[in-house]
Amino acid sequence: MKVSKYFILAAMLLIASMTIGACAPATPAVEPTEAPAQPTDVAAPPAGEEPQSLTLAIEHFSVIEGTTWSGAHDRAGARIAEKYPNVEYVYREEVGPDLSVPFAEELIADGANIVVGNAEFMGMPLKDIADQYPDATFVSIIASDVSTKDNFIRIFPRQYQALYLEGLIAGALTETGNIGIVSAYPNIQVIRRTAGFYLGVMDAAELLGKEINVYVKYSGDWYLPQEERDIAATLVDQYDVDVITQQTDSGSPLDVATEKGIWFVGKDMDIVGEYGWSTTDTVAVSFDTRWEVLYDKIIQALLAGEKPEKILYLGMESSMTLADGTEELTVDIMNDGKVGIEAISPAALPLIPQEIVDLVEQRRTQMIAGEWDPFTEHAFVSNGTGLELEGTPIPAAGTEVKAAGVEPTVVWLLSQFNFDLQGMTILE
Repeated sequence: MKVSKYFILAAMLLIASMTIGACAPATPAVEPTEAPAQPTDVAAPPAGEEPQSLTLAIEHFSVIEGTTWSGAHDRAGARIAEKYPNVEYVYREEVGPDLSVPFAEELIADGANIVVGNAEFMGMPLKDIADQYPDATFVSIIASDVSTKDNFIRIFPRQYQALYLEGLIAGALTETGNIGIVSAYPNIQVIRRTAGFYLGVMDAAELLGKEINVYVKYSGDWYLPQEERDIAATLVDQYDVDVITQQTDSGSPLDVATEKGIWFVGKDMDIVGEYGWSTTDTVAVSFDTRWEVLYDKIIQALLAGEKPEKILYLGMESSMTLADGTEELTVDIMNDGKVGIEAISPAALPLIPQEIVDLVEQRRTQMIAGEWDPFTEHAFVSNGTGLELEGTPIPAAGTEVKAAGVEPTVVWLLSQFNFDLQGMTILE
């Protein structure tokens, strides 16, 4: 009798152990603090679905450190990676047109899903390989070409909106009635941005009953420090300019403004707050470009398994929330870490009539709401100067190309706006 009880007990233990063994994981036990081992036979995502993780690779045409253009793109990549734990940011610097494709192929082989050329001249070669890598998304900045493919996206921010607000401030600050622009060379991007600034200056002049001259002189390229310095000095010494800005990339115009004791208006980044290049005693205001807002639109679409829009031309109506909860517009006026009317230099603010400060605040609010735009509001009348394009000659001086109240198309603004606005002085 006792034997049979032992036999029954042994049998029960054997059955229990077999049952537990059948339910137990095949992998060895691990300590509670370790993650369980992952199976090796997980099925790949169905064809056509976007991956759950992305790598954003930016090819910078210049060095990053100490530049506002590539510096802003680099900051954008870092902010995207901070916001999305499943998005990695990698980059290459000083990428010319001959290197953009080899670097892109190397980056894709290392896992990049998105490859950006942060200037058109070195971003356009990516279009040639887009068909070879249908699972990758290629992005290029727009200078004047607006060609696209399903996986070749074109982007640019409506910087002219923030430049318009800068123009209001510059127009109020000038006491001599002369404002200077150190510029690179005639191209649609430069012409469009300068137009936004000029319209702001002219609106300030009308409101305040001033006569203001805006002088533009070209250096010949984006980064020519000595030539930019010489032009800035010429504008001050020969044309009595007391407010100066630039459409170039070196710090030379700012240096001249500091040395001459005149006001400077910055571009592309908050040069005081971001780099500490100067102080608000010289920098009246800057505009800041948040490329991350455009990158965010692309990434959101890809993570949702959708195709991004082929041309993204976003302005102050668009924004993104950063990892720390800060909401940032695509472009905005900014100075020493402050935005909006608070970005106006404390030293400059007492010199600006209240009606201009109020107008800056009003127009900024309206543009954020998408209710007003300087390029829709104003007529475009040709100065007779600009950039001759194939099939698009410079309109004769005095020609009204666009009437007030008519919204110009995105394609026209990005690829056909080839003339200076009437009243500007283009110096030889």
